[in-house]
Amino acid sequence: MESTSTQIRVERDGELAVLILDGPHKRNALGRQARGEVLSTVRRLMHHEKDVKAIVLTGAGENFCAGADVQEMTRTPIQRSRFNLNESGETVRELAGGPKPVVAAVEGIAFGMGLSFAVACDFLVASTSARMCAVFARIGLIPDTGIFWTLPRKIGVPQAREMLSLTREVTAEEALNMGLADRLADAGGALEGAKALARQLAAMPPVAMAFTKSALTFHTGSFDEALRAEILYQPTLRQTSDHQEAARAFVEKRKPVFQGT
Repeated sequence: MESTSTQIRVERDGELAVLILDGPHKRNALGRQARGEVLSTVRRLMHHEKDVKAIVLTGAGENFCAGADVQEMTRTPIQRSRFNLNESGETVRELAGGPKPVVAAVEGIAFGMGLSFAVACDFLVASTSARMCAVFARIGLIPDTGIFWTLPRKIGVPQAREMLSLTREVTAEEALNMGLADRLADAGGALEGAKALARQLAAMPPVAMAFTKSALTFHTGSFDEALRAEILYQPTLRQTSDHQEAARAFVEKRKPVFQGT
């Protein structure tokens, strides 16, 4: 185990970092302090832990995350509420656009903010026990934490509109069929399934992976924007040691060894 706090744990498994939302007594619901810890931890793993090649996001116990802690939903001053929303939005920005791949491992419920975090990851592995729901409207709120952008990109606008407007609960099998989940695992097997996928991602050339994530997240609003991303990133990648190593390995008929340079 690498680090602990009252609500967040990070465990290391080789080149993987497993970020665990650790409040099973509340189905891993996230209070304000926990949300700040998630952001600071994701940033550290993304930008400062050089030996971490991929991240797995999961919840302790039988659930992924029930969303924000409803017990803290008092009448918050507008400026404070805006700060809190910005903090959660920055977490989604890091998950979706940070340089390292992130895989969500979902057991049990992924509701509200929990669903927002899961959908922001590059891949979502759901166990057959998983249930997902954008519950925001049930408590008189609009969906937040980036899900207005992430969910339609993953499942399309019509299906996203139904989930966000009618708060329809989706099973794991439904999530797989609609493209919300990328892989399905047996009950209790989401974490191992997510780790297996994360290991595949960790084996990819790190700089190319980082640029691919950035392009998909920030530069695909239009065809012209996508072409500009290619022009921005590809010449730089052609100068990397990883590209040269991959070219040599192809000629020599061997597996390349990437250094992230």
